[in-house]
Amino acid sequence: MCGLLAMLASKGDAGSYAGAVEAGLPCMHHRGPDAAGTWHDDDALFGFNRLSIIDLEHSHQPLRWGPEGNAERYAMTFNGEIYNFIELREELTGLGYEFATAGDSETIAVGYHHWGEKVVERLRGMFAFAIWDTETKTMFAARDQFGIKPLYYATTAAGTVFASEKKSILEMADAIGLGTELDRRAIQHYVALQYTPEPESLHREIRRVEAGCTVTLKPGGDVEAKRYFKPAFEVTPVPKGGEQRLFDKIAEALEDSVAKHMRADVTVGSFLSGGIDSTAIAALAKRHNPDLLTFTTGFEREGYSEVDVAAESAEAIGVEHIVKIVSPEEYADAIPKIMWYLDDPVADPSLVPLFFVAQEARKHVKVVLSGEGADELFGGYTIYQEPLSLAPFEKVPSALLKGLRKLGEVLPEGMKGKSLLERGTQPMETRYYGNARNFNFEQLQRVLPWAKPEWDHREVTAPIYQVSEELGMDPVARMQHLDLFTWMRGDILVKADKINMANSLELRVPFLDKEVFRVAQTIPHDLKIANGTTKYALRKALEQIVPGHVLHRKKLGFPVPMRHWLAGDELFGWAQDTITESQTEDIFNKPQVLEMLKEHRDGVADHSRRLWTVLCFMVWHGIFVEKRIDPKIEQKDYPVDL
Repeated sequence: MCGLLAMLASKGDAGSYAGAVEAGLPCMHHRGPDAAGTWHDDDALFGFNRLSIIDLEHSHQPLRWGPEGNAERYAMTFNGEIYNFIELREELTGLGYEFATAGDSETIAVGYHHWGEKVVERLRGMFAFAIWDTETKTMFAARDQFGIKPLYYATTAAGTVFASEKKSILEMADAIGLGTELDRRAIQHYVALQYTPEPESLHREIRRVEAGCTVTLKPGGDVEAKRYFKPAFEVTPVPKGGEQRLFDKIAEALEDSVAKHMRADVTVGSFLSGGIDSTAIAALAKRHNPDLLTFTTGFEREGYSEVDVAAESAEAIGVEHIVKIVSPEEYADAIPKIMWYLDDPVADPSLVPLFFVAQEARKHVKVVLSGEGADELFGGYTIYQEPLSLAPFEKVPSALLKGLRKLGEVLPEGMKGKSLLERGTQPMETRYYGNARNFNFEQLQRVLPWAKPEWDHREVTAPIYQVSEELGMDPVARMQHLDLFTWMRGDILVKADKINMANSLELRVPFLDKEVFRVAQTIPHDLKIANGTTKYALRKALEQIVPGHVLHRKKLGFPVPMRHWLAGDELFGWAQDTITESQTEDIFNKPQVLEMLKEHRDGVADHSRRLWTVLCFMVWHGIFVEKRIDPKIEQKDYPVDL
């Protein structure tokens, strides 16, 4: 788990950009405070910040490796963890290859030499890496199947730069002749979705390698992207009486994944909320580390904390538990810092408590496990029950359906039945664009007067829906498929990576394992959404693993009392000042945003999530564009062998 920075120069002058790379590396110090290094030849230049997790004394990067006769043919930087590296090393050793280190980085380089680009299909883990072949003059870069680790890139006349964080590329902008204009289409997508969808970033000329993709390029050439992982829910009928075998396969796959994710030469802990996902991971991790530490966070406000449930779970599975309570004052003070770490804003209120629990965990461990991905793979979001609740609308004649739609449109905001009518009279492709549904287009125009209909959410979702339709997925699987490509990559995994790495803490997500997905993708919809609950098959699989008080508990998510705080003394004044001081008049209709804040305070409407989306952008803009807000970032160092 580290920070990489790589450049392929167009004109054989890579060395002239060494100073720019060295200037960009400190922006990612938090990703790897244990060691730093650079290397270059005429064409390629690598920089690296290391967080040492495996083979602490060796496996330094940039890494050089080559076969006999050309011992330094390849140069590589790699961010992530390969959980099956031991098995791959044994296979490659059997084929006659020798290793100089005991880590997973070298395994990728040797594997690339032997299998070529198909090495990515052999890797079980989270990764983003770039390899330079000095013999063929080819750069090969890749990102893991689900997009757990980030990889940004930008191309100018000087060459192409890859980085784990966008801010490092921005630091190099002048040196490589990179424009830093904002992308209005990406801004509109962000406001509608609360995140910027891949492959966009809010800066027009900086993009992201998409999850499950590789890229190849030569000096002065174009970036050629190729998708190697195409996740799909290929449901196979479960034989009569065969449900238990499916449940057993889920439990076996998850137990194996957790065992692989526990591989480390440092201490591994686990996040533990009140939900089934993190509790399952912690319970399985306890089998491999009897002294496992678990961590949770919450708020003082009643109804917005899972601390008590998490403590009960910790006691039931027999682990030591550490709690961090976050105050409204701490919450507000941390927002600029968090926006800086994110690179692009993500308007998920749970980012802030996650930052504090990660900060607390880093005092005790260097690696934590967490339950991200379970909802997308196993059907955990309550919204996935919607196809069942809206099924009666499918029998309504089209003429009557149009009338019901018009009725829904004229009903007052917040009136009971309005949402049901509006959603039930629309096709899934129109009504569902992931778990974040902050603004419809009319609401969007209120704050973004320049918003374009052709840039609405369907520009992002339509190609994904087309694939799921062509593959014949059922409605629940289509929603999961959409979330895999949008919500999970844009929100869930961005905050998982950026916020934990902000604290030099490696987060591992055992649910997002390709062997776990291999089982999850076969579950029929009636074993995902069943008996009035979600994740039915997963719950059945975990009956002997998760304590009973958690097993059938409804999903709460990561509750934040944002609605109350923005209407009250806690955050209303901060929000008002943020809007007033922001220099974003060319982007937002600020009087309308202030009016929304007043409506929210007065109880006219609940604008909390919409306001939060705008406020996060304004803070981000104040840091990266206006240079008006100082996020007060401190470079911290930690014990290497914690």
